[in-house]
Amino acid sequence: MHTHLTVSPDVAEALRENRPVVALESTIVTHGMPWPRNVETARLVESDIRDAGATPATIAILDGKICVGLDDATLEGLGQATGVMKLSRADLAFALAMKRTGSTTVAATMIAAHLAGIKVFATGGIGGVHRGAETTFDVSADLDELAVTPVAVVAAGAKAILDVPKTLEYLETRGVPVVAYQTDDFPAFWSRSSGLPAPLRLDETSDIANTFATRQGLGLAGGMLIANPVPVEAEIPASDMSPMIDQALAEANKASIKAKDVTPFVLGRIFEISEGRSLETNIALVRNNARLAAEIAIALISNK
Repeated sequence: MHTHLTVSPDVAEALRENRPVVALESTIVTHGMPWPRNVETARLVESDIRDAGATPATIAILDGKICVGLDDATLEGLGQATGVMKLSRADLAFALAMKRTGSTTVAATMIAAHLAGIKVFATGGIGGVHRGAETTFDVSADLDELAVTPVAVVAAGAKAILDVPKTLEYLETRGVPVVAYQTDDFPAFWSRSSGLPAPLRLDETSDIANTFATRQGLGLAGGMLIANPVPVEAEIPASDMSPMIDQALAEANKASIKAKDVTPFVLGRIFEISEGRSLETNIALVRNNARLAAEIAIALISNK
């Protein structure tokens, strides 16, 4: 095992016995949702994965180790911690070397999952090309990670606060397969459709698993993005979301909020503007993605 890796007993046993495991990020706990809903949601998501027949592996950086699988007390502590670093590829090694506490973004979670031998990861939405990137060059490291690290990521599309058309273009340029699950539309996080067609569509988890395995068999670098739309009953239509997003982004710009701080600020403001509705949708889509990821992880085991 990698020297910087600590794997919980239940996750280690599942991997050893070739049983399905689903990785989960921790940024949603530290930066994505307010206390106590963050920890409540993390527990619900883990429970959803177990109920679907897989083992959850929430990932965080603690005491100089990449912890894969967190116990209840650790998750609780992380949910209330302050000064937690939001880690991606660029600062993961720094946090480990300096023994800092850190939560993992999509990119960092993919790296950790791959080191641990986990092939499937469920999140809310990936990062992407930020609006105005033609002048700021603000592009999430998540996109390049999808191009180099062989993990299948289940998300409700890219976060709708981003430039979704440019995000899709960037993923295509980097050779990342973007597969929408049971829809022709690329979803936009809180909304079932971004108004853009999905590059690829698959309706069966067995086909998703087969595509991922075939890609690995070809020796192609990188992972795969499975875009899973939010359940109909939890959706906030794009027409409702758009003015809220515009207002929150304008406020972030006025306050000169940059880089990694943009997304947590904007999500927080949208929560306030929507009077909590956005959080309920966020929770619903994360749980929906976790259930699908578990099914894909099971199908990957069956595919061998």
